[in-house]
Amino acid sequence: MVETTAYINRIGILSLGKIVGLIYALFGLIVGGLMALFSVLGGVAMQGFMSYSAMNMFFGIGSIIIFPIFYGIMGFIVGILVAWFYNIISGWVGGLKIEVRT
Repeated sequence: MVETTAYINRIGILSLGKIVGLIYALFGLIVGGLMALFSVLGGVAMQGFMSYSAMNMFFGIGSIIIFPIFYGIMGFIVGILVAWFYNIISGWVGGLKIEVRT
């Protein structure tokens, strides 16, 4: 195996935005699922207070939809900004050095 050194000089802005957005959306799905679970469990525990119980259950179901969308959009924006900053800074100080075995 031969080790060679390579440098990452530029990162595709939209490429990183899509990848980070998808990772954040999956994380948002997990967080939304946990919020839904705890909201529904809290709603069941508060059955005596009908309006509070219904509101909690509605928020729980909505969080499964809202959280992945919100997290995905925020991740996309963060990914774009990180790639943009990286491209600017790597132009000043050079790219990220990596070692590759072939």
